[in-house]
Amino acid sequence: MFQGGEYSMLIATNAVMAMRCPVCGKMEFHDFSRFTVSKSRPVNINCSCGAVKLIINTKKHSFYRFQFPCLVCETKHFMEVTGRSLWSGDVTRLSCGDTDLELGYVGPESKVRQIINTQEQELEDLVGDVNDEGYFHNSDIMYEVLNCLHEIAEQGDLYCQCGNLKIEVELFSDCLELHCRNCDSVNIIYAETEDDLNVIKQVDTIELARHGFKCLDSLANTSKSKKTRRKRSKT
Repeated sequence: MFQGGEYSMLIATNAVMAMRCPVCGKMEFHDFSRFTVSKSRPVNINCSCGAVKLIINTKKHSFYRFQFPCLVCETKHFMEVTGRSLWSGDVTRLSCGDTDLELGYVGPESKVRQIINTQEQELEDLVGDVNDEGYFHNSDIMYEVLNCLHEIAEQGDLYCQCGNLKIEVELFSDCLELHCRNCDSVNIIYAETEDDLNVIKQVDTIELARHGFKCLDSLANTSKSKKTRRKRSKT
């Protein structure tokens, strides 16, 4: 900016952090200022439930040290970020060091919210037009099951025994098919009845068996003949 023969520069002094809580699962946005972080006064960012989501320390404002819990490893990760990068207007991604799974985001509020909104939109796009009652056997149940699956994946609890976290999802009229491209394992999740929805609501982790096949549905404990469902048709 040029004013009165002199240059002036706008420097970002505030940022927003968004991360799903490792304890209660809530996604919340937290504001903090560069002026609240000092070598004698670290900043603790807590969920509304009280759980610590991020601790920010600095010895000099040229470098910041982040400490945050990992939903995948169930431990803590540490990350160093330069002050120039943190206040540059770009988004800093907080990731699991072992799996590269993105756990949270720090940066300008507009950009952080855009990332979260895009993730939510991807879920809606996965469902497609849920108002099309002619395709899914039960559109409401399908959408709710996908919401549950999305939450499980965001917490890092959707994975294959082979170590792959990038599980593909294919929709059918009455179920979802989870597929690991690495080892070709498959997990079927049925989504056409209230019982099917209740089943996945009770699930915290979905682990695909290496080179194997699993089925998650409300009839899992019934006889094999009774458990047979209608033939699936792809979207």
